[in-house]
Amino acid sequence: MTIDLNIWDAGCAVQCNDLYLYIMTISKATIAQLDILTPLFDGYMVFYKQQSNHDKHRAFLHERLLNQEAHIFIATDAQGAGIGFTLLYPSFSSVSQARIYVLNDLFVHPDYRRQGAASALMAAAGAFCKTQGGIRLHLETSSDNLSAQALYEKEGWIKETNCFYSFQV
Repeated sequence: MTIDLNIWDAGCAVQCNDLYLYIMTISKATIAQLDILTPLFDGYMVFYKQQSNHDKHRAFLHERLLNQEAHIFIATDAQGAGIGFTLLYPSFSSVSQARIYVLNDLFVHPDYRRQGAASALMAAAGAFCKTQGGIRLHLETSSDNLSAQALYEKEGWIKETNCFYSFQV
């Protein structure tokens, strides 16, 4: 599954009085893309105050892809450089008796933020969920990640007000 998007970045118009065309491709990640994906995942982990560890993170991603335990979508630029990724885990809803997906991770490299990559990755996740017979996506984010929350709401996600608990094992 590949989605090609042309994104006009008017944000630089203030500085350069010009528009630039960015070509971005969203594709379902494969093991062959681990060299592109791993630095993005490592950046995500550092964002969430985890230690940078390329080898550990590469092994984790490799295992998820090899065992088909996750579906990862990667955004790349025209030269094939990594822009961002989203990682989905499949699950089910007993009440709805249908497949759902957990959008567990979403990250865009700081150099590419506010250019539509996160929205495109979320759209790819939604399209994939639908093609797999999924009825909804779930995600959670840090309570202080206000920019992400604003993006989710802008994209039509609904903030749950239910009471959630977690249990550390």
